[in-house]
Amino acid sequence: QVELVESGGGSVQAGGSLRLSCAASEYISKYSCMAWFRQTPGKKRDMVATVETGDSSTSYADSVQGRFTISLDAAKNTVFLQMNDLIPDDTAMYSCAAKTQRYCTTRPYMYDIWGQGTQVTVSS
Repeated sequence: QVELVESGGGSVQAGGSLRLSCAASEYISKYSCMAWFRQTPGKKRDMVATVETGDSSTSYADSVQGRFTISLDAAKNTVFLQMNDLIPDDTAMYSCAAKTQRYCTTRPYMYDIWGQGTQVTVSS
């Protein structure tokens, strides 16, 4: 069973940056899509960013466009999320996910494998 392990979360002031990592226990090229989602208590899980493993094309939620960058290092089986200009509304549990079939989607139930998550807290 493949595992996804996130790291890099923490507490930062508004305007700061964090870089999240998601390390997979096997080749991420086996999956069609890798994604980052986030969730706060009592709210649904929202897509933050996705990357197609085939051609590295990316997509972003409107709320993070221009501030966050998703990337992958296939040699290290790792996906990154660079987060700049953080704001308090970015506070959430961030989780990495992998999808085996077809293309990336914003729908979390379409993803097959999930990490445990890493907490990001942004203070004003």
